Amino acid sequence: MKGNLLDPNVAQYILDHTTKPDPLLEALAKETVAATGDSAGMQISADQGRLLTMITQLVAPDVAVEVGTFTGYSSLCIARGLSGGTLHCFDVSEEWTSIARRYWETAGVADRITLTIGPARDTLAAFHERVDLAFLDADKPNYPAYYELLVDRLRPGGLLMVDNTLWKGRVADPADNGPATVVMREFNDLVAEDPRVTVVVLPVADGLTLVRKN
Repeated sequence: MKGNLLDPNVAQYILDHTTKPDPLLEALAKETVAATGDSAGMQISADQGRLLTMITQLVAPDVAVEVGTFTGYSSLCIARGLSGGTLHCFDVSEEWTSIARRYWETAGVADRITLTIGPARDTLAAFHERVDLAFLDADKPNYPAYYELLVDRLRPGGLLMVDNTLWKGRVADPADNGPATVVMREFNDLVAEDPRVTVVVLPVADGLTLVRKN
């Protein structure tokens, strides 16, 4: 299980009792490790992927957005949960998203996904559709900017999911004032104090925050 927030035995128990990823997702996870090396840690975990699919099925969005696509695991999970809507993906890497494109095609969901390459602060600013569901998993220093752009576009009752918000538990350690920890801690405070939304932080993987627009 990604992250170290749970006792290892509890983490393994959760994995054992969560529906397993199919062979295509397993193949994507393995290829991501082989192709990206240490950067493979940016890929979401299998249990989190299953949760993204289920939440997408429950929300039934017409318009979904993902900021930070990498090699496509999370986007594939979200796209599989769509029941007629479109997933708009925003990323800066042609190299990594080329892997994503292949797996979208193989999974038969490529027609549900639109990919835009470029700095997301710019590409999101040019995106004016009303959003029902969003997933944020991109460069952490820009989380506040992405958050504002996404919340502004969320419909009332729309849901934003934000990854890595517990930062391996470091956000709760007052002795940890590393730059990345401080960035995430400040972001979490920003979201918690935002009167426009209702927030729940889940100890899933490296922390998944659910943000519902009021």
